[in-house]
Amino acid sequence: MKNKWLLIAAFSGFFCVALGALAAHGLTHILEAKALAWIDTGLKYQLFHTLAILAVGLSAWKNDRFVSLAAMTWSVGIVFFSGSLYALAFGVGKGMAWLTPLGGTLFLVGWLCLAYGGLKTKSE
Repeated sequence: MKNKWLLIAAFSGFFCVALGALAAHGLTHILEAKALAWIDTGLKYQLFHTLAILAVGLSAWKNDRFVSLAAMTWSVGIVFFSGSLYALAFGVGKGMAWLTPLGGTLFLVGWLCLAYGGLKTKSE
């Protein structure tokens, strides 16, 4: 695969737009306000981290071990955090609520990995 981070960012960005449009135009009369708020929160965090993954994919450091680890933890964090919120919103994720804080923790770990990758020198 030429650039896995660009591919992941592209699919995640597509999903954000598609689910956002569906929620705004097709689900407002079907889901309760609380469920729509879960979708909104999931989409916000997904989009922020999709942009971060995109930045890694476009950067010269995309092959750096810690920068790549950051993108990986963000990707899994999106699935756990946002995915569990989407599942809760659609009523299929009652047993998956524990994934939300785990995904949030993965987001934090990714940012720490990026910070470490930015601090270490090339000679290391």
